Amino acid sequence: MAGLDELFNQIPTQEIAAKLGADENEVNNAVRTLVPVLVGGLQQNAQDAGAASNIESAATNHAASGLLDGGVSVEQVDEADGSKAVARIFGGNDTTQVASALAGGGAGNSELIQKLLPILAPIVLAYIGKQLSRGSAEPQAQQPGGGGLADVLGGILGGTGGGGGNNPLGSILGSVLGGNQGGALGDILGGLLGGKK
Repeated sequence: MAGLDELFNQIPTQEIAAKLGADENEVNNAVRTLVPVLVGGLQQNAQDAGAASNIESAATNHAASGLLDGGVSVEQVDEADGSKAVARIFGGNDTTQVASALAGGGAGNSELIQKLLPILAPIVLAYIGKQLSRGSAEPQAQQPGGGGLADVLGGILGGTGGGGGNNPLGSILGSVLGGNQGGALGDILGGLLGGKK
């Protein structure tokens, strides 16, 4: 099952760090926080049938662009499109507002987050699109009320295990997606999404 680790492997953190003139470790840490937040935002939006259809369409288009073919090149990423995607994912808030809110919640440097979100959103969407097309080729048992997109997003977020046992993503995802578990990033994501549950 595809998971966050596989998605992280698609993201060229070294190339992104070089492009942004940022420390690679800082970029890597920010990516490991922001990607689950992006996927979590998409998962929240996907609970609405109309939004789910739009997400599937966007993901399929990003996958078809070839962004993930042969490894991601940062130069191929359409950051203007990425900014629009971030605004759609987070309830119309622009990248600056989202970055500021996430930084205030402990996700890292606001300026770095603001630069990373428009790069990461198209990669995340392309990855989801690839998983959707792979899923249609391999029939899977569908959960009631689930479906392709819900299964893919749940699979990505459920795939946090594996590598290092000391993964801070668990607590971030718990607070972002758990709702009642509290946590600053969860509150921020809820606020950015307009309080959707």
